[in-house]
Amino acid sequence: MTERTKITDLFGAELAVILSDKIRAVHPTFDKEAYVEAINKQCGPLNYTKRVELHASELHNNLPVGYPQALNILLSILGEENRNETGMFKEYYWVMPIGKYVEVYGLQHFELSMQAIEEITKRNTGEYAIRAFVRQYPKQTLEQMTEWAQSDNFHLRRLASEGLRPKLPWSTKLTVFLKEPEKVFAVLELLKQDEVMFVKRSVANHMTDWLKVNREPTAELLRSWRESDNVHTQWIVKKATKKIEIDTADS
Repeated sequence: MTERTKITDLFGAELAVILSDKIRAVHPTFDKEAYVEAINKQCGPLNYTKRVELHASELHNNLPVGYPQALNILLSILGEENRNETGMFKEYYWVMPIGKYVEVYGLQHFELSMQAIEEITKRNTGEYAIRAFVRQYPKQTLEQMTEWAQSDNFHLRRLASEGLRPKLPWSTKLTVFLKEPEKVFAVLELLKQDEVMFVKRSVANHMTDWLKVNREPTAELLRSWRESDNVHTQWIVKKATKKIEIDTADS
C-alpha cells in the first residue's frame, strides 16, 4: 500500500463516524446515519482531494442551513490547539474537511471565514482554504496575512507564507500577485528572521517558488537577504537557492 493510498483511506467512512460523533456532542440533532451512509456510498473511487471535497459537501448537506450557524458548530469541535510544529496532518487530519467547507461555502462571509481559517490553522492548516480568498479579495486577504505574519502564534506566521505560495503542492497555481511580487515580498520580509523552523522552511520553499515563476525580482531580494548577519535569514537563503543559482544571468 502506497503512502498516498494510506492518506486516501483516512478520508472515508471511518472519518465520517469520527466527525459525526464530534458534531453530535455539540449538535445532537446531526444525522450521523445519513452522513456516514452518504460518504460510504460515494467515496470508493475518489482520491484524497476529492474525498475531502465530498466530506465538505455532505457536511453542508447535513448541517443547519446558514453558513454562520453551521460554521459555529464546526469550530466548536476543533478542541485544543496544536502546540507543536508537527502533527497537523497526523493527529489533526480530520480537520481538513472543515477547511474545505470554509473554502467552498464561506466566500461571501470574509470576516467569519478569516476567523475560522485562523482557528483551523492552529490545529491543521488553512493554507488551501485561504487561496480562494486571496483570489476573490486580494487586498483584504493580504492585509490579513500581514497581521498573521506578526502573530505570536507560529502556525499563523507560517500560514502568512504558505498560503501565498504561487506553487503550493497539492493546490492550483496562485497567479494573483505574479506581476506584483513586491506585495508578497513585504509579507515575507516580516518573516525572514523567524526563529521557528516550521516558518523558516515555509519561507524558503516560498522563495524557491518565486524563483521559478518570477526569477529576477526574487533573485534580487535573496541577494539582499544574503547580506544580512541574521543566521535565520542566512538559512532561508541557503535553502531557497540550494538548487537554483541566483548569481548568474541576474546581475
